[in-house]
Parts: sequence; structure tokens; C-alpha cells
Amino acid sequence: MARSGLAAAARVARWADSALGPGRDAATADGKATLSDPSAERAAADLGLTPDQVRHDWDIARLAGLIEVHGDSARPGWRLRAWNRDDSAVLRGWVALFDAWSLATPEPAEEEAAAVAEVVSAMPQVLSFLQLSAGPVPVDQLLDLLRQRVTELRTERCEVPYAADAASPTALVPTADADPAEPARDAELAPLLDWALHALASVGALTCGAGQATLTPLGSWAVWVKLEQICVAAQSPAGNIEQAAEDMLRGCAQLRPNAARSEYRAWLAARTVGGAVTELLVASRGEDALLRGLAFEALRVVGAPAEPDVRAVVDEPALRPYALLWLAEHDGVDPEDAHEVLTREEATWLWVDTAAAVADHGEAPMLVRHLESALQPTVPALLDEVRAVGHPRTVQVLVALAAAHPDPALAKAVRRAAFQVHTGGS
Repeated sequence: MARSGLAAAARVARWADSALGPGRDAATADGKATLSDPSAERAAADLGLTPDQVRHDWDIARLAGLIEVHGDSARPGWRLRAWNRDDSAVLRGWVALFDAWSLATPEPAEEEAAAVAEVVSAMPQVLSFLQLSAGPVPVDQLLDLLRQRVTELRTERCEVPYAADAASPTALVPTADADPAEPARDAELAPLLDWALHALASVGALTCGAGQATLTPLGSWAVWVKLEQICVAAQSPAGNIEQAAEDMLRGCAQLRPNAARSEYRAWLAARTVGGAVTELLVASRGEDALLRGLAFEALRVVGAPAEPDVRAVVDEPALRPYALLWLAEHDGVDPEDAHEVLTREEATWLWVDTAAAVADHGEAPMLVRHLESALQPTVPALLDEVRAVGHPRTVQVLVALAAAHPDPALAKAVRRAAFQVHTGGS
């Protein structure tokens, strides 16, 4: 359903990718990502559509993340690039459109902005009721629920609700201190509910007819996902949900892998994807190598939406090995074979970085065992390549390894290598 519902938008997005990319014709003329008239007319001629159809599909493509507008040029979003190979990308695109339902259909021009905002804020409860009802619900019943929720929102803001219908059981008598503008703000909600339902219908979330509204299977699934995210966020097992990324990762350092992944999911559910990915990458750029590894584990939980940001850090030396492994696994490479995408130098850099994490946060036997994971067949070969790779923590790692290793001869060789790196000798 998501794929068919977004097919027209994907078609316009592909056209824009080929016709409006960098160095080609301008996509927009107003700086607001609105498709310019010449571009709309050209697309209509190329695709056999009317300009209005093109503009509609263009707007849907932007809301679904199928096309991104930068300045006056357009480029495909990650969901369009993954369209043919990843059903989850299509679903995420539709969920993004579902989240933006209030932008998909122009709001009633005659309604106050405050009243529209209240209805948008109240609609999640209406949608939850529709989902729990699992069938058609009379619009009058939804209207009563909407009025109750708007009243609750105003009460939370310490405002005095002033019901449009004095006979309604939710009507309250205003006090002497009531804002004289309140009656105007409490305009009849029926037109706004009608707008909201038709906007949700336009994105494929529900159907309206005969005075009833029914969630589509796709709409029901989306609401269920949102409810599940709220439940996950409320069940943060280690209590790190409100922490910044760096503190959250430190809190997960001692957890078992499954428990850590549950914590990552709870933390991510409470944030926008873009903001969470940015926070994790900022944390990964710090001096603590442990946080670097944990940040990319959390990014594995994010999945496909993190791809553009991960791909963008491939040229950063400190993050390159982690990013390459993440991208390989994202592209379907078995995690056990993903290391094959790294060059010998990149793999050695990653070995040193991981050793730094073990030296800072682990125990001596763990560092000794880490020595056995090196690609190099002998310790002298490893030391030669470690010295050449130029990791900023090389000296500290070698000193810690020499102190931890039980073999005096090997420990001496490692200390000598550390001294040579420190002094710049060979």
C-alpha cells in the first residue's frame, strides 16, 4: 500500500533527479522549495500530467523524503535511492508523509492559527481511538473526543475552556477573569475536524464516508507503531532516555548487547531521527574510543535513515573504519565478513582504536586477548604496522599492552616500540 500510494510521487522525484539536479534547470524560484512554473510545465509535458498534478506529487515527494531541495536544485533523498531494494525505506517514507499530514492539505483559511494548532495537537488521541476501535467510527463521536482533548490542552495551559456548544457535557462556565478573546478561539471544531480527516485521507491513513471514518490498514499500522514507540520510550531499562548521547552511551557501556540495544531503541524513540544521528556522530568524534564504537552500534539500531550521515563521515580518518563497516553491513554483507571492506591500514587503525577503548575501560586480560585478534601473523609485524598507521593513542596502547602482557620478552619489545613512537625513532 505504501509503495502504490507513493508511486506517483516517486515518479516525479525520479524526473526531478534527472532534470533538476545540480547544474541543470532550477527547481524552484521562491526559495521555499515550491516547484517553479517552468519546471512544473516541463514535468507535465514529460510525464503526461497536468501542472497541478505535478505540483501535488512534488509536494508529496518532499514530505516523504523522496526528493530534497537545496537552493534551487533537487537531489534524490535516501528513500528514493533505496526504493527498489528496501521496502522499509518505502514504509519510512510513508510514515514521514503521515507525520506531515497537516501540511499535505491546506488548512482552512478562515480558521485561526491557534485553533488549527490545537486540533493538530489533539489528533493523535483521535487516531488512537480510531485504531483501538478497529472499524468505522461516527464522525460525531470523533468530534466529541476532539472537543474533550482540546479542553484538556487548554486546561494544561491554564486557559479557561469555553465550549461552542453550551449543551455539551464538556462545556464550562468562564470565570470573571476569562480572556475576552477566548470565545473567538473556541470556534466550532467541526470544520477543523473535517479538514483533519480529509488531510489524513489524502495521505492514505483513513477513509471518510457516510458520516464515518475508518483507518486504512496502513494507517492502523502507523498509529500502532507510534504507540509502540511511546511504550518503548517509557520503558528505558537503564534510565538513560533523557541523557545526551555521550552520557547515554557511557550508561550503556556496562550493559549486555541486548540490553544496550533496548536502551538505544528507547533513547531513539524519544528523538527525531536526524537529531539523534547528529548527536551520536558528535559523540563518536570525541577522544574516548569506547564511545566511538558504541555510537556506531546505536547507529545500527537506527538503520537506513542514518545512511546519508554515515556515508558523509567516510572521509574522516577517525570514523572511516567504523563507517565503512556500518555501510557494508547496511548493504547486506555478513557482519563476520564486513571487515574485508577495510584496507590493511584501516584495519590496523581500527585495532589500535579498539585497543585504546579496552585500555581505558577494560581489564588487562582483555587487552592481551585483543592482541590475538590482530591481522598481522607476528607481533613484530603488528608493531611495525601499528607504528606506521599514526593513531594518536598508539603510545598509550603499546604502554598498556606491555604492562599487561605476561611474557617479559614480548612486553620488552612492545615497550621499545612505544618508546620509538614517542621519540619519533625507528
